[in-house]
Amino acid sequence: MFEYFFGIIGLAVLGIVLNAIKILREYERGVVFQLGRFWKVKGPGLIIVIPVIQQMERVDLRVIVMDVPKQDVISRDNVSVNVNAVVYFRVIDPEKSIIQVEKYYDAISQLAQTTLRSVLGQHELDEMLSERDTLNRDIQSILDRQTDAWGIKVSNVEIKHVDLDESMIRAIAKQAEAERQRRAKVIHAVGERQAAKELVAAAKTLSIEPQAIQLRYLQTLTEIATDNSSTIVFPLDLVEKIRKTIN
Repeated sequence: MFEYFFGIIGLAVLGIVLNAIKILREYERGVVFQLGRFWKVKGPGLIIVIPVIQQMERVDLRVIVMDVPKQDVISRDNVSVNVNAVVYFRVIDPEKSIIQVEKYYDAISQLAQTTLRSVLGQHELDEMLSERDTLNRDIQSILDRQTDAWGIKVSNVEIKHVDLDESMIRAIAKQAEAERQRRAKVIHAVGERQAAKELVAAAKTLSIEPQAIQLRYLQTLTEIATDNSSTIVFPLDLVEKIRKTIN
């Protein structure tokens, strides 16, 4: 009978000892509370936690990648889009991450969603599509400031997708086509203006140098001679000038 009793006692003591031994990996820390009060942060390696008197919360110090679900955002120019992002953060103060906030992962997720809607809502659609790096930095800065009290460091934020409905995609395509046509017309107008300037300069040169107009006549006649036309018209003044030159 006594052997059975001592056997039970021995198993209980062994269970308590095994339960008191904790092994923390290199990237883990243990926040230890003693009689409900914060005591210290332990780890990594082998640590002893006194049962009943002490309790321990494990904290992972590795970078955590959190996917922010799609958010309905109305831009400053009243365009409705669906935007999702990814947030990279890590715990730098295990004590604060346990004491200052309950379930820091959920808290950062909710904060990231509201911040994403708030920041993007202050910008137009074109800025969302073309200035993602600036928007990423703005969101990261806001999240980092607000999570600092929780012992969390937000290292990076990346906007993954900005999804538009079909009608908006067609409208953007029409706008891009109109912009291309506008640029083509502007380039054509600039070319016409430059050509007009060159023609004015050429006309002034021809008016000053009579021989130049004669050479131009001859060049024109050479170009006409290469055509299949059977009739060539010579200006009378040119014929007269050539005759005088020959004489």
